[in-house]
Amino acid sequence: MFQKILIANRGEIAVRIMRTARRMGIATVAVYCDSDRDALHVEMADEAVNIGPPPAVTSYLVIHNIIEACRKSGAEAVHPGYGFLSERADFAARLEAEGIAFIGPNAKAIAALGDKIASKKLALAAGVRTVPGLADAIADEAAAVAAAAQVGLPVMIKASAGGGGKGMRIARSLAEVGEAWRLSRSEAKASFGDDRIFIERYIENPRHIEVQVLGDKRGQVIHLGERECSIQRRNQKIIEEAPSPAVDAELRAEMGRQAVALANAVGYDSAGTVEFVFGEDRQFYFLEMNTRLQVEHPVTEFVTGLDLVEEMIRIAAGEPLRFGQADVKLDGWAIEARLCAEDPVRDFLPSIGRLDRLQLPPAGHFDHAELRIDSGVVEGSEISIHFDSLLAKVIVHAPNRRAATEAMRAALDGVVVDGILHNASFLSALMAHPRWAEARLSAGFLREEYPDGFRALAPSGTEATSLAAIAAAIDLRRNGHSPGMQRRVVRLGDIRVEVEIAARGEGDYVAVIAGREISLRSGWRPGGVLWSGYVDGAGMTVQVRPITAGIRLDWRGISVPARVMTPRVAELDALMPKKAANNSSKALRCPMPGLLTAIHVGAGQKVGAGQSLAIVEAMKMANVLRADHDATVARIVARQGDILPVGAVILEFE
Repeated sequence: MFQKILIANRGEIAVRIMRTARRMGIATVAVYCDSDRDALHVEMADEAVNIGPPPAVTSYLVIHNIIEACRKSGAEAVHPGYGFLSERADFAARLEAEGIAFIGPNAKAIAALGDKIASKKLALAAGVRTVPGLADAIADEAAAVAAAAQVGLPVMIKASAGGGGKGMRIARSLAEVGEAWRLSRSEAKASFGDDRIFIERYIENPRHIEVQVLGDKRGQVIHLGERECSIQRRNQKIIEEAPSPAVDAELRAEMGRQAVALANAVGYDSAGTVEFVFGEDRQFYFLEMNTRLQVEHPVTEFVTGLDLVEEMIRIAAGEPLRFGQADVKLDGWAIEARLCAEDPVRDFLPSIGRLDRLQLPPAGHFDHAELRIDSGVVEGSEISIHFDSLLAKVIVHAPNRRAATEAMRAALDGVVVDGILHNASFLSALMAHPRWAEARLSAGFLREEYPDGFRALAPSGTEATSLAAIAAAIDLRRNGHSPGMQRRVVRLGDIRVEVEIAARGEGDYVAVIAGREISLRSGWRPGGVLWSGYVDGAGMTVQVRPITAGIRLDWRGISVPARVMTPRVAELDALMPKKAANNSSKALRCPMPGLLTAIHVGAGQKVGAGQSLAIVEAMKMANVLRADHDATVARIVARQGDILPVGAVILEFE
């Protein structure tokens, strides 16, 4: 067994690998770029080596720097995590030449399967069903348009290298193909150092189901069941679960058989994932194989009881698999939610800045479920434009899907993030969505359910009643109280609720709303961000933040301003005029901090609604800024290459 390993990655995956290595008694070496000097993975490691300035192309993607770090530290092996160099065959080959073990598959398997074009050809040869398309690199825009016409619209334009949703675009018309090809190529180059692009048919509204495989260096390959990863934004997963609610034992066996056949065809010898698209007709097609550890691997670990990082390390050290296919049993249900620095209200645009507050629920057992938190940031961490938006993964395990869903909702209630925008409220809303409860999932879920973008939910019914009672109790606790019932009017956004409330003791209240008596108990104190307690005996954890003349309450996808007033103040408040929103801006502003990589128009040019005006790159994603309506460009304010803050003016209209 290795004595010391280097983790060629950053963030939560580096921290997660270190935890397993520490349990196995293996020393760890972190690598970091200049901006990650104070990162959590650097602090956790036994040693740390600087590998250059940001972004990744000058640090984490420089093979020579990683090898020098191994030499300097004496690391015997390298775990690449996911992303960066994890699927680079030349990296694995260089390590082998230097006598350093690669904790991943052999270089030949990576070259064959990590390359989506080559893997598609291999899958066909191995008898695995594949998505119709052209398994050759597209040379230019004209060739892309011709290929799309041949394959048939809509098409998926994809990078041959890498994963994580980078370098992928859907084109539904031939007019969209050229720009989609350019953007995919640019993202692929920036993220993976490989700009080859290919095209295949886009299958509408499929489920995205993947099979985890594990192989050793002695020719044994098994599968560990499947994961459902259908809920995605920008072709990147948001929620994953294991097993899939769409897969029965017979189908699991067949998907597993094809996944193992593909792995056997190339002598696969580590953890890897075979991804399938799954149609409404229950037919599945090979999509690609990821020759690395997946972000969502914890859900498989929960239902199988295995530590995939440990198995990867043991395989890399030459040990045989310690179990066979018949030994793999799936127990219960696991769900993972990705907490990301992004704004779901504004099409999931990235958010950067300092984490002024980060409070994650404590891992462990609760209410017949188990909670795991994988995170690579701490309070005070800086979220930059250079790297992925993932802050943490919230993973739960319970006896069944319904119990796991409720456990996830309870866990997300306890997530507090200040200083940047994030998607915790959106994740909570997903867990409460009827289609999630019914397991009617598809890759088009967000497009179908949120066609105009996500908006925080408004309270109604018992939700409004409970939140109004909590707001009144908070007001009573903050402002003191007289004996007996106090009459209050609670305005929750546009909802008006009349409440009578009294304190029965420290943290113990009774409220009456529409003739219904409600008991409330909580240890909340003024200044606390979480009101955690019981409403009529049911547990609730609500986020409380001060706003002008009131508080904002956030709970399970609901975000609402609350103002508690006496009846007389409420009468006067009803007479106040409403201020109209100002929509008179004549400027294109940067929607998030990022690098302005292109400006497509000039001063005096007439533009049409939907026309591409500029491209801003942040967190390795190219974001196209388009015209909302027909207009004429008055002047260009920013320059290509500028790093812009949020709200910065890029150009002005007449």
